[in-house]
Formats: sequence, structure tokens, C-alpha cells
Amino acid sequence: MAATNAQVTSIDALGDFRSDLIIFRATAMRVLDEASAEVSRTRQWIRHDQRLHWEGEIRRRQKKLDQALQELMGARLSSLKDSTTAQQNAVTKARNALHEAEEKLRAVRYWDQNFDLAADPLVKQLGTLRTILEQDMPKAIAFLANAQHALDVYTEKHTPTGLQAEPAPAPEEQKSS
Repeated sequence: MAATNAQVTSIDALGDFRSDLIIFRATAMRVLDEASAEVSRTRQWIRHDQRLHWEGEIRRRQKKLDQALQELMGARLSSLKDSTTAQQNAVTKARNALHEAEEKLRAVRYWDQNFDLAADPLVKQLGTLRTILEQDMPKAIAFLANAQHALDVYTEKHTPTGLQAEPAPAPEEQKSS
């Protein structure tokens, strides 16, 4: 046996949900745009900024190592200095700094080659969410508006005329009472 009356408790809840859905959609679209921009900025940072930075560091640190090696050679050749420990420590420190810069550049080159492999699956998920927000969400918002309208019409047709509530008094009428 089919029900002849709908048991609707709050049509306004549909409108509230629809409003919240519109706000959610706008916020989510903004966040997706920010995430996409961040992926692009990170890609640029790796491919350009970091690569140039570490290539420059390698050149700078190589010069420092060359200078430390020259000072060590000079100290060894000089009969005035008995100890070359300070120069040897400077060479070791410069060599370690150069190796560090070379490792950093290797890491940058690795990520330059592999960034898209790591980021693309996540970017694809963002694209799927974007499609839902751009195509499916407007349909859902329209559906809620239509449902609310249909329920409004239904309740107007099925409200007994004798049971309609009196409208609330205007604010001016309330003050004079």
C-alpha cells in the first residue's frame, strides 16, 4: 500500500543544505586552484630555482676547494711553516662542502626527472574532484532547488485551509501591544 501523504518535517533544511553545498563548492574550487598552482610552483622550484642554486653552489664551493688546496700546497712548500694542519682541515671542510652540494644537485636532478611520476596520480585525483565540482555539483544543487520547490507546491496544495496559521504580527504591531 502506497503512502498518500509525504511526511516532510522541514523544507527549509533542503534550502539550507543547498546553500551550504554552494559555499562548499566555491571553497573546494578555490582550494583545488591553490593546490594546482602549488604543484606548478613546486615543479618550477625544482626544475629552475633549485637546479640553478646548486649548480652555482658547486662552482662556488669548487673555487673554495681550489683555494684551500693552493694554500695547502703553499704551506707545504714554505719552509717557514712547520704545520699544515689548518690548511689540511680547510681542504677537508671544502671538499665535504663540495660533496654536499653535488649530492643536493643529484637529488634535484632526480626530482626533476621523477616529480611528474610522483605528482601526476595526485593531480589526476584533483582533476576527478574538479570534474565532480564543475559538472555533478551544479546538477545536485539544481536538484535540491527543484525538490524544495516541488515540496513547497505540494505543501500549499495539501495544507487544510482551516489549519493555516495566522501570519506573525509586523514588528510595529508588536510594539503597540
